[in-house]
Amino acid sequence: MLEALANAFRVPDLRKKILFTLGIIALYRLGAHIPVPGVSRAMVTALTAATKDQAALGLLNLFSGGALQTFAIFALGIMPYITSSIIMQLLQAVIPKFEAWSKEGETGQRKLTQITRYLTLGLGFVESIGLIATFENTLSKSGVLPTGAFDWLTRVLILFTLMAGTAFIMWMGELITQRGIGNGMSLLIFANIVARFPGTLVEAFQLGQWYWAVAIIIAAFGIIFAIVAMERAQRRIPVQYAKRVVGRKVFGGVGTYIPLKLNAANVVPIIFASSVLNFPVVLAGFSNIGWLTSVGNVLAKGPVNWLSMALLIVFFSYFYTALIFNPIDLADNLRKQGGFIPGVRPGKATSSYIENVLNRITLPGAAFLALVAIVPTILFQQTQITLLQQFGGTSILIMVGVALETMTQLESQLKMRHYDGFFK
Repeated sequence: MLEALANAFRVPDLRKKILFTLGIIALYRLGAHIPVPGVSRAMVTALTAATKDQAALGLLNLFSGGALQTFAIFALGIMPYITSSIIMQLLQAVIPKFEAWSKEGETGQRKLTQITRYLTLGLGFVESIGLIATFENTLSKSGVLPTGAFDWLTRVLILFTLMAGTAFIMWMGELITQRGIGNGMSLLIFANIVARFPGTLVEAFQLGQWYWAVAIIIAAFGIIFAIVAMERAQRRIPVQYAKRVVGRKVFGGVGTYIPLKLNAANVVPIIFASSVLNFPVVLAGFSNIGWLTSVGNVLAKGPVNWLSMALLIVFFSYFYTALIFNPIDLADNLRKQGGFIPGVRPGKATSSYIENVLNRITLPGAAFLALVAIVPTILFQQTQITLLQQFGGTSILIMVGVALETMTQLESQLKMRHYDGFFK
């Protein structure tokens, strides 16, 4: 692995891409420590304490790399862009115009990307209003700030600062994707999670939980091994192509396979489920409605939270897999290219066969995601170990997934230049 990294730095264009990516990540981390206008050190201290106590804010703070608890200019993090991207993928299955654009190549993708950007700013506007209200309520409860102490000018200034931060993050992520290595948005989330690890580890040792920290780190290696095995696991459906004679050349007659991943949806179901489950919890945090507060308290922790999270993850795993993988289109393309699955008739029978296989292999993948997301949460609520809250299975799953994706891209670049890659 070290030799592969050294080879990557020997290639001038690869070295530039890696250094450019690291530079953008460093700039992003700098913005996570610059507070918005009108926020004092006492307010930041109160917000830090409140973020640790609230599970929903703790998860959002992790994805923002600690920018949420300091009310930094990047407090919204990358989540508005990810949410808008997921919404656009859902709309492509509903709106025919969007579906047509997705099949038009680069021109259609540019149109979809532009709409995604506008949707990101709209979500950033709404989330900024909610964030300001939440923090004002949190600061007033802690006694640091009187109720309604922020005037309208300060609120508007904070609002536009947060929206500008969201737009800047979106721009940096797209720059990494275009000129750097890997997917920019995924790498920014990866950097946020990794940046929180040293501070949380030091805090665990200071609280006298060093033995738990060591045990969790050792267990993390086993979890990483399981995640890598699950991410690389495939169900390969054999495909045979009929021979065709065109002039003096013979085409086809070869065998290949369709690779179906066990976890085709990756970490998206966990993000979806967390967003749906945390929405009433966040609402209850800055509202005085009795029944909403009761619902938020029930959903925040305990068996109801665990069961709801598991069911939502399984549901969104099937839902998202059905969106990104269309058996009917795949069967139609196979038929047009003269391919067939041995023992299965072309057309509708092929699409039904692929759909049945996909449904069967999605269940173990969804169950694995649910276990990875829920078990650390249960252990945290029983032991109150902060390291489990900050670095549960979701965080490890994101880090491993992004690392594998980035290494795969570097691998392909090195292979093109006749160097040995990471995977032997």
